[in-house]
Amino acid sequence: MDYPFLRREFLDLLEDSGSVGPTSGWTPSHLAIVEGGAEQAFMPLYLKDHSWGEYVFDWAWADAWRRHGLPYYPKLLTAIPFTPATGPRIRFAPGADRPALSRRLVAKAIELARESGASGWHILFPDGDQLALLEAIDDPRLLRRTGTQFHWFNRGYGDFDAFLAALASRKRKMIRRERRQVAEQGFAIEMLTGTDIGPDLWAFFHRVYHRTYLKRSGGAGYLSAEFFAGLGAAMGGQVAMAVARKGGRPVAAALYFRDDQTLYGRYWGCEGEYDFLHFELCYYRGIDFAIALGLEKFDAGAQGEHKILRGFTPVATHSLHWIAHPSFAEAVARFLREEEANVDRYREEAAELLPFKAG
Repeated sequence: MDYPFLRREFLDLLEDSGSVGPTSGWTPSHLAIVEGGAEQAFMPLYLKDHSWGEYVFDWAWADAWRRHGLPYYPKLLTAIPFTPATGPRIRFAPGADRPALSRRLVAKAIELARESGASGWHILFPDGDQLALLEAIDDPRLLRRTGTQFHWFNRGYGDFDAFLAALASRKRKMIRRERRQVAEQGFAIEMLTGTDIGPDLWAFFHRVYHRTYLKRSGGAGYLSAEFFAGLGAAMGGQVAMAVARKGGRPVAAALYFRDDQTLYGRYWGCEGEYDFLHFELCYYRGIDFAIALGLEKFDAGAQGEHKILRGFTPVATHSLHWIAHPSFAEAVARFLREEEANVDRYREEAAELLPFKAG
């Protein structure tokens, strides 16, 4: 099953629903290599006039350009909009010459950056294979940046209780207490997949997604009602939703995507404030679902140190940054070397807080 966020259906739905486009500051400029009438490689590319919705933060870079009288925007971005989920960033045809096609796509992206006057080109959250593929091109201005997320790994657990059994007693009791308090509030919770999620639930989910963004940032969120309305049909069995009902009426939900190896927790929303309901829908139901499907990993999204105590391991994430201005490229390279040492140290210290039994 393909990585969901690089599927044509997902990217097209973002654009067709109006969630992505010039009005949102994500102007599609995708690159493709077509030979013999068949697509050999495709790379999503957006011309950006801001840095919102990316989860790799470069506001300080933009400020440095401004202070030197230079524009940071526009910039070019290879990423999945609003989706900090590690995965492939180039879609290859079966049997394609990946190194050769990667070199051609990189050359095209850099040429477009120069033609458009972009300050640079950024590739966010590539997986390990494609990170190595891109770095093998050996462009000295393609700079690696390292970050941290928290992912849950399936160590062959038979069920949720088996996962809990691997935790230290105090943390195991904490999770059981949190789940018990959710049940005591009278919620009925179910996990629905694909076409089992009806139009009314998608409309509900858009409302609570909208509410979450208003509360968090004062904005409405990028994703439109049309995006959610089309998601079940477009993505089929790769979409799931954990829904909490009270008195038969939905009050909260969390949205998931999946492929053959990984569960991706993406968005959530709730009509009110309820103790531990966010943890239940966004983490514990996801772990339970990943175990039931035999998936290897659960990527619950960016940030969130509270995930560590619930069994999510700190892992390295990466991005690549091609900087057009030579002097700024040197300055960014120095900054990234210093930042990486601090990020690596943070990840090591965070791992010491994991709740698993010793040994």
